[in-house]
Amino acid sequence: MKVSSRKKIAVVLKGYPRLSETFIAQEILELERAGFGLSLISLRHPTDKHTHPVHAEISAPKYYLPEYLYQELFRVWWAKVNCAFKRRFWKAQFVFLKDLMRDPSANRIRRWGQAMVLAHEYAGDHDHIYAHFLHTPCSVARYAAMISGKSFSISAHAKDIWTSPEWEMKEKLMDCDWLVTCTEGGAEYLRSLAPENRVHLVYHGLDLSRFPSPEKQASKHDGSSQDNTVKLVTVGRAVAKKGIDTLINALSKLPQDLHWQWTHIGGGPLKSELEELSVELGIKDKCEFKGALPQSEVLETYKSSDLFILPSRIDETGDRDGLPNVIVEAQSQGMAVISTNISGIPELIQSGNNGILIQPDKIGALAEAIEKLARDHKLRNQMGKQGEQKVRSHFSHKQTIGEIVSLLNKSLEATN
Repeated sequence: MKVSSRKKIAVVLKGYPRLSETFIAQEILELERAGFGLSLISLRHPTDKHTHPVHAEISAPKYYLPEYLYQELFRVWWAKVNCAFKRRFWKAQFVFLKDLMRDPSANRIRRWGQAMVLAHEYAGDHDHIYAHFLHTPCSVARYAAMISGKSFSISAHAKDIWTSPEWEMKEKLMDCDWLVTCTEGGAEYLRSLAPENRVHLVYHGLDLSRFPSPEKQASKHDGSSQDNTVKLVTVGRAVAKKGIDTLINALSKLPQDLHWQWTHIGGGPLKSELEELSVELGIKDKCEFKGALPQSEVLETYKSSDLFILPSRIDETGDRDGLPNVIVEAQSQGMAVISTNISGIPELIQSGNNGILIQPDKIGALAEAIEKLARDHKLRNQMGKQGEQKVRSHFSHKQTIGEIVSLLNKSLEATN
């Protein structure tokens, strides 16, 4: 699809690059391939030690807003001085102050400061602003768009939908050109808050060229002996919504005669606690915590493993997964998946067909599901085959990027 010529888009991100947001990097690369001129504008500096190959292929310039306003006070002050001469600034400031009254937080003030820098330093060189995540990146994008008179659009995912106040989402949805989100449940909820035809369902597509069909023979491991140890894997940040503590407890309930080894890939604030839990439960020698890894090493782990497990939950704040990209990745490698029946996960995993879904936080049910698929390699391989077929027929990035290209074109064509 041809893109609007000589038009530039400022892509506002919470942090860039991030290992846990491969789906965003893949989308950015596809938008570049489609011909858009992009600039990546991040609210935070990167903290991951590694990057994925896709990050090296992205040529868009990267810029960083003041992560904390006090660290770059002159930059923020100079942006405010210049923005104050724009006729739309005072209306934008009124909106910010109205928001601040309802959310009197340092975070809100920080987003206003970042928005002024974005409006002063970058918005003038761009025709449209596109924010990934409906919460803080969208706040910055919205205020900056108001100040500079630019249009903006949003890509919403999971936490940003379920932990943001309704009043704020309604107002952002009123102001934006459009919003895309990656699960039917999220889309239905946001449609209830938005003007008609403002919200679009677009699944995260997987670049299947990076995840080619596995060449390995179907696994016959059944856990019956040390030589037939079943290799289990979980990929996901060590945060409450992933339910990894439930998984470790379930692993400790597996029968003594079942031989298994579990690998966790992912950083996160709860990593140390999870390791301590495995020690307390006496299974540390069967558990390996690898931390965050680049995509190439994650792929190799999929290929050498037998079963993927991610028992997601809704945490105390309401945060939850959408449709975790790691589940799509695992299925692309012919792996059966055990997960939970929340959010967008059932939109890919059909329990009994390409995996098993259980209720969140059900340790006994999770242990039973793991034992069942660990011992029955034929069923496990059949489910994995079904999952791979579904991913390759419905979740290619080339199938999903077209609607975003079309929506961006409409916004760009509307600019003067």
